[in-house]
Amino acid sequence: MESVLSKYENQVTIFADYLEEFPDTDELVWILGKQHLLKTEKSKLLSDISARLWFTYRRKFSPIGGTGPSSDAGWGCMLRCGQMMLAQALICRHLGRDWNWEKQKEQPKEYQRILQCFLDRKDCCYSIHQMAQMGVGEGKSIGEWFGPNTVAQVLKKLALFDEWNSLAVYVSMDNTVVIEDIKKMCHTLPLSAETAAESPPESLNASTQSKGPSACSPAWKPLLLIVPLRLGINQINPVYVDAFKECFKMPQSLGALGGKPNNAYYFIGFLGDELIFLDPHTTQNFVDTEENGTVDDQTFHCLQPPQRMNILNLDPSVALGFFCKEEKDFDSWCSLVQKEILKENLRMFELVQKHPSHWPPFVPPAKPEVTTTGAEFIDSTEQLEEFDLEEDFEILSI
Repeated sequence: MESVLSKYENQVTIFADYLEEFPDTDELVWILGKQHLLKTEKSKLLSDISARLWFTYRRKFSPIGGTGPSSDAGWGCMLRCGQMMLAQALICRHLGRDWNWEKQKEQPKEYQRILQCFLDRKDCCYSIHQMAQMGVGEGKSIGEWFGPNTVAQVLKKLALFDEWNSLAVYVSMDNTVVIEDIKKMCHTLPLSAETAAESPPESLNASTQSKGPSACSPAWKPLLLIVPLRLGINQINPVYVDAFKECFKMPQSLGALGGKPNNAYYFIGFLGDELIFLDPHTTQNFVDTEENGTVDDQTFHCLQPPQRMNILNLDPSVALGFFCKEEKDFDSWCSLVQKEILKENLRMFELVQKHPSHWPPFVPPAKPEVTTTGAEFIDSTEQLEEFDLEEDFEILSI
């Protein structure tokens, strides 16, 4: 125990030394919609970054598909970044953006349950196993590198099986976000109220239990909004830099997926023209639940120095993420986009009220007839493969 604590203290010291290397500036550091003044709030900045769930390469998990790889080292970095973005959405969904993590401090049951959604097991709803296998339906072989848009499409499909978090996942097409379609999707009731009769898991609190499908018409299904973009040909066009940075200031921000070809990072903020990111390129051993049903979370938080890169070195293929827990959050996001993004002559993306007439009709995605609750996930690869064939006309290539 002492060695673990001393190692942690060393990492904090390294982090503090690294922060000294930041330029002596009065500029603000923005992390997922929150600002930190570098000169006076270094410890808060450290705490905010280390609180993000950090998913990296893992080894020694059960082979994917039974006979596939038992490590994702070298190919799973974008999948891990997608997990980090989704995990941040779930943290905001259940614990709030201001929730903070402290080492060896007992955390809410929702936190443990969120973590268990991402363990490297085939029965965990957002595991590397489920993401890799769902990617087959997107034309990606198991062990093949994903791009930002492919990860977004995979998360959209997997979320349909996750009743506990009950997210509406919208992935924009053709650089266009359609307000009408999002409102239609987030106001859609489940097809059946039968699941309301099931006993909710013990880890659900009273407020979550009261939100079953049969309680009453829910005003809003929490929204995970992903906007895949291509911001240039071979490198990012400088004209998009200010708008891209503006997205990290929005309270709804979940950061961005991107990086360099075959080298993905999860971008969580910026200082000046440098992006701050979490790097999944560390290989750790598989971690499973312990006998008491909890997960040792020490390897799921990055206590190392935050990494940075100049925004102009970013590959132009990216995906922005936003989370709108309530309808008013989405309305506020639309206003911010109108004010900060659409003011540019060369817009990073479009926000329109009505569904474009030349597009196929919008049909909110519906879950197949498979019953699952939270981290308990469908155990049948055949059902996943069948679902891949059925879904989804909205796949796009960027």
